[in-house]
This record gives sequence, structure tokens and C-alpha cells, in this order.
Amino acid sequence: MSILVVGGAGYVGSHAVHQLHDLGEKVVVIDNLETGNKQALHPNAIFYEGDIRDIDFLRTVFAKEEINAVIHFAANSLVGESMENPLKYYDNNVHGTQLLLQTMVEFNVKNIVFSSTAATYGEPNTVPITEDMPTNPANPYGETKRAMEKMMEWADKAYGIKYVSLRYFNVAGARSTGEIGEDHDPETHLIPIILQAALNKRPSVMIYGDDYNTPDGTCIRDYIHVEDLIDAHLLALNYLKANGSSDIFNLGSSQGFSVKELIAAARKITGREIPAVIGPRRAGDPSTLIASSLKARQVLGWNPTRTSIEQIVSDAWSWHLSHPDGYLKEVNI
Repeated sequence: MSILVVGGAGYVGSHAVHQLHDLGEKVVVIDNLETGNKQALHPNAIFYEGDIRDIDFLRTVFAKEEINAVIHFAANSLVGESMENPLKYYDNNVHGTQLLLQTMVEFNVKNIVFSSTAATYGEPNTVPITEDMPTNPANPYGETKRAMEKMMEWADKAYGIKYVSLRYFNVAGARSTGEIGEDHDPETHLIPIILQAALNKRPSVMIYGDDYNTPDGTCIRDYIHVEDLIDAHLLALNYLKANGSSDIFNLGSSQGFSVKELIAAARKITGREIPAVIGPRRAGDPSTLIASSLKARQVLGWNPTRTSIEQIVSDAWSWHLSHPDGYLKEVNI
């Protein structure tokens, strides 16, 4: 039996595939490589290049492979882009998930772990955010992720598909053994942008707004080490296999760091000058997002061990130093 990782060539998905292989699991990967990298794939993973919006493609994969569970990472995830092109996000995120669930129904696959986001909450009234707080997304990205969760709720009632939705925000760091890390084109995540500036791959770091209602005026976010994050996905999978009920869990460190604090930490760890420039706010960016993970700790037994911002930035820096140009892109001649 195999575990299907949808979006398994992406940053977070590839770490899931590697950690599943560490546990001796057989893994099947689907990725359309829009944002994923072939070089991030585990050499022993069974890889299918294709789009989850193509149901005939999905049916082919499910028919060939004995899949007994799904971990779903495939989604467009840029807040700014979602504000400019919301229909793209509904098409890829919501419609793609609909067809994935439909295929699971057809092939009687009953368990799915879903990569969600704290952006489903929007601008919270209090922090840290707990799962019982209302969802009021401030952008189409968060709105589509909430729609995906709602679809799973109804799929559970109608078809008995059990799901765990994991809401997290800023994932960072890299695999400690160094094979894979974070590489997007274009890069939009703060920590790799900061480290690219440290490597002189970009002239400076743009700080989007320094007039938020925070101690230093810049946005505050909760950062989770990617390997701790994947530990939670694997625990969620085991929870479902043990007949756990469908549920939603936040994944966070219950502490937040501002943009300026991250830049300061990176300067200390890298020993390099990292110029920063203040720019205007981005549409749809809440000022503070910090998630409580108490429920995940109590129910799933999650115990993150790589929680210091210094370790997160240090592991990311190690990968960026050894891969200053990220994954080398294939050139078609």
C-alpha cells in the first residue's frame, strides 16, 4: 500500500516525502511542477507529473497504485497573487481538491491529511489563535483554503472520507541532512528572501509596511521548522489510520517574530550585512498571526523540537550556502 503525496515536489511536500521514506513507507507523488522542483523529489518516490484538475490523470494514478491515504499539499499559495487573480485560486485550489476527493470516493480511499493555513482566520481579534475562533479570511488564498476544508467536512458526512486539516502559517528551515530546502521562482517567502540578500542574490529585503500595530511596526508571524511541521502531518496520518475522527488543528509555536526581528537574527547568524528597504503594505496582510498548537500537542501528541528562530534560520542558511542558486533548473535544448 502507498501514501499519495499531492504536491510532493514542492517545498513542504518534498520534506514530507523524504520523512515518509525515512519511516520505510512507499510513496507516490503527483506534482504538475508549476512551483515544484524535480530535484527535490526523493529518488525512490514513484512520480507522476500531472495536474489534479485532470480527473482522468488522477484515475490513472489511483488505478495503477494501491493508495490507502493522501497528503494534500497542492495549491497556489501567494496572498498578493490571490488578491489580483482570485479565479485562478478557486480553479486550482478548490476545483482541484473537488476532483481529488471525487477520485478518492471512486477508489474507496478514506483518509486525507490536508495542508491548510492560519490565513483562514483572517485578522484575529486575539492571539494566539485557537481552533474555535471564527474564520474570516482577508484574502482569496485563505478563502479557498477554508472552502477546501468545508468540502472535506461534507465529503466526510456523505462518503465517510476522514480528514485532518492542519492550519499553519510560515514554514521555514530545511532538512537537517541537507538534500532539500526552500526554492521558489519567484521567491516570496521572507526567510529565503533575507538569505538571498545575504548571498548578494538580491540588493535588499523589502519590508512591506512598518506602520502596523505591532511593537516595531512590522508584521508578526509564527514560524515553524519544516521538519517539525511534517512530523505533525505524519502523526495526523497515524491518527486517521487509528480511526480518529475528522478534525482541524493549528500548528504553531505560540510565539511570533516581526520582519525586523527576523532580519536581525539572520544578520547575526550569517555574519553578513543584509540591507532592508521600507515599502508600502501589501493588500490582505494581517498584522499579527500566531497560532496555538495546544490541541495538536494533546490530541496528536505533536512535540516540535526545532522551535528556536535561530535553528530555523541556521538550517535554512546551511541549505542556501550549499545551493546559492537554489535547484538548478533544467534547460530544454
